Amino acid sequence: MRVPERDEVSPQQLIDFLAKAERPLTLREIATQMDLRHKGRRALAKLALRLKRKGELEELPRGRFRAVTGARANISAAARARRDIRRAQQPVQTEVRQAVSRDRHPQDEGASRQRGEHPSDAGLIRGRLVAHKDGYGFVVPEKPIKDIAGDLFIGRSGLGDAMHGDEVLARITRREPDGRAEGRIIRIAHRAHETVVGLFRYGPRENAVLPYESRISEVVIPSGEEWSASLAEKYGVRRPAKRERLPQLDGAVVNVELLRFPSGGVPASGRVIEVLGRPGEMGVDIEIIIRKHHIPHEFSTEVLEEAARVAHAPDSNTVAGRRDFRELPIVTIDGETARDFDDAVYAERRGTRWHLQVHIADVAHYVRRGGALDREARVRGTSVYFPDRAVPMLPEALSNDVCSLKPNVDRLVMSVLMELDEHGEILSAEMTPGVIRSAARMTYTDVHKILEGDAETIANYEPLAQHFRTMRDLALVLNERRRKLGSIDFDLPEPVIEFDPDGRMTDIVRSERNIAHRLIEEFMLAANQAVARYLEKRGLGFLSRVHEKPDAKKVLEFEELAHAFGYSLGVPGLAE
Repeated sequence: MRVPERDEVSPQQLIDFLAKAERPLTLREIATQMDLRHKGRRALAKLALRLKRKGELEELPRGRFRAVTGARANISAAARARRDIRRAQQPVQTEVRQAVSRDRHPQDEGASRQRGEHPSDAGLIRGRLVAHKDGYGFVVPEKPIKDIAGDLFIGRSGLGDAMHGDEVLARITRREPDGRAEGRIIRIAHRAHETVVGLFRYGPRENAVLPYESRISEVVIPSGEEWSASLAEKYGVRRPAKRERLPQLDGAVVNVELLRFPSGGVPASGRVIEVLGRPGEMGVDIEIIIRKHHIPHEFSTEVLEEAARVAHAPDSNTVAGRRDFRELPIVTIDGETARDFDDAVYAERRGTRWHLQVHIADVAHYVRRGGALDREARVRGTSVYFPDRAVPMLPEALSNDVCSLKPNVDRLVMSVLMELDEHGEILSAEMTPGVIRSAARMTYTDVHKILEGDAETIANYEPLAQHFRTMRDLALVLNERRRKLGSIDFDLPEPVIEFDPDGRMTDIVRSERNIAHRLIEEFMLAANQAVARYLEKRGLGFLSRVHEKPDAKKVLEFEELAHAFGYSLGVPGLAE
């Protein structure tokens, strides 16, 4: 049954191997019998879990796997229904995966698999598990459950091998007259944690990692998994002998890949894949947050190579066909610590009217639909900012270079050109691809100083000073228009963390908001409004933020509270 040594194994190879096996095998047994090298062993656990989610592998107690083939794969819908009825009558300790029946339409099967659905999911409650450190949890439903108040309580015996944050399917087992309900988890649709970050501790018999997420129990690290050959190679430290303790590992912050999920009182197990440092060391806290929330922070070789291919400054061919705004004194206005500049503005007075331009970096020019960059950006969704660093959505060759509107260099943009009347109402708007050359990288502080008449700052930016005054006047007009329309201005201070040159936090102070902040906010709101009208007029779908009507009970409670202080919402009889 032995096969030649290999670096990794394909999904079909793993399924075929387990289908021929005489008994279910653990991941270690699979890796040994398939002669997988280090890279293949690391990938094996993820591959097995992926196939398990698809219903092509079945995980049994004690971390053993078997292929779902032949008679096991052809369980009828009726058999599955009978199985679910039996499960509803007795506690379930472990999750059982069954294959999707083969008589479904391929398109239906593909759509269902994307959501982790099985034919027997009818009547199950889908939601997110919020676990408690004492061993029970609640399923927060995706949709409200009829005649059920709040979340679905899951006792310790009903959790199976689900963990905090998992997307699960649960069945109601008991209803109370007051609307509360209890249930148990039937299946995990999506795992929230393939890795766990925590504090490593050696033990007398086995080692453990204490997760920083208090709602996840400790993870057992079997002997030999605390310092694998790959870790030894990565950090240049030899693998320890049996029962030897590495001083650099005991008490260190580590990232662990889960090999077995907790079930029936048996804790999860895993292996150390990263050593992040010691608690309290510079930067370790940020590394913990990144891994605790599973923020993608490394780019694949494919993504970096595509970024390198496309990240070239605009040339004459690229600029051809775009509106040229390079002669205008367009500027970016951001905070002192901003790392990238993705929007720029320009305004001028035209008689009694106003002309406003908002330019946004044209990232779509570089990120082609369906490419490696596009797929990676969809996974990340946004850049994540920390006090001293950022985890970008796109590689720095794009985010901090060709897609950053740096001063005195040509940059591609998507532009919104607006004509406004004397009251700030948008009369017309045009959207167009363009090219700009930012005249200056301005900060909120310097723009505020210019508008406050600071002589030194005005002298430094003499050619631009009058343009900032024009922008201020337009921003005030736009703000007054919004106020008359009933806009609420939450002008609340934000905390600003200050660091010394070595990166150590020294103070937390209130941010200073000034007219320069309002200027950018008003211009961006106007641009958003213009774009929304443009898309809506053409019947094009787009994402928008919707503020639902307030709850009537909460409105009444607020009115009663405000009435005690002599205020009112102005609705007759509301406070009576």
